[in-house]
Amino acid sequence: MKTLILCGGQGTRMREETEYRPKPLVEIGGRPILWHIMKMYAHYGMHEFVLCLGYRGQMIRNYFLQYEAMNNDFTITMGQEPQIEYHKSLNEDPFKVTLAETGLSTMTGGRILRAAQYLDDDTFMLTYGDGVSNVDIDALLRFHRQHGRLATVTVVRSVSRFGMMDVDTDGSVLRFVEKPVSSTWASAGFFVLNHRVLSYLTDDSCVFEQEPLERLAAEGQMAAFRHDGFFYAMDTYREYQALNKIWDDGTAAWKVW
Repeated sequence: MKTLILCGGQGTRMREETEYRPKPLVEIGGRPILWHIMKMYAHYGMHEFVLCLGYRGQMIRNYFLQYEAMNNDFTITMGQEPQIEYHKSLNEDPFKVTLAETGLSTMTGGRILRAAQYLDDDTFMLTYGDGVSNVDIDALLRFHRQHGRLATVTVVRSVSRFGMMDVDTDGSVLRFVEKPVSSTWASAGFFVLNHRVLSYLTDDSCVFEQEPLERLAAEGQMAAFRHDGFFYAMDTYREYQALNKIWDDGTAAWKVW
């Protein structure tokens, strides 16, 4: 089964890091967040990936083309018959990665549609290139197969970015809660999709999270897999710093490998 990862966005809310590289290559603990996501899927036996490229996609191409050389000692023989000898095994997961150009300004649904030519199974995984989690992929897939709908989305309890208050009419604060956990569920990505979902997509302007998911929900073709564990999306520079601190502290819950 293939996992499609959306890697084409411009990451405008964390320009400190994305001015010169795409967000999936922003590093946590010295490795791109994209590598962390792929390692999590590989832990569950998912080794085939389709990356939807857009903003600075050439840098993602170069990352994989140069991966062996940048992470290994090697000897290179120059001349008419150049050769490269790598001196040790990286003991890396056997990733099989398809890099698909999906356009600079294409929306998420359009990116999926452009990469659809590489999705040859009845079912595929889909997620974003900026969020890490310890979601149980095996349990997620079992849930999807049990309910028989076209789409499954992983949902988490959203946490407010701000302290929340109940305020009386005279301005008195009756209750204060610092960054409370909401009673509602929010999408964390980590989708499982039937190939027929592709028929809900239209063109490059199609936003997957809008009409396609709204239609699937309205038609009773989408189910929610509730995840009570760790999930963190890297949307801002502060979140980038937080994820690196978690990694440095040795408490990275998403490191299931």
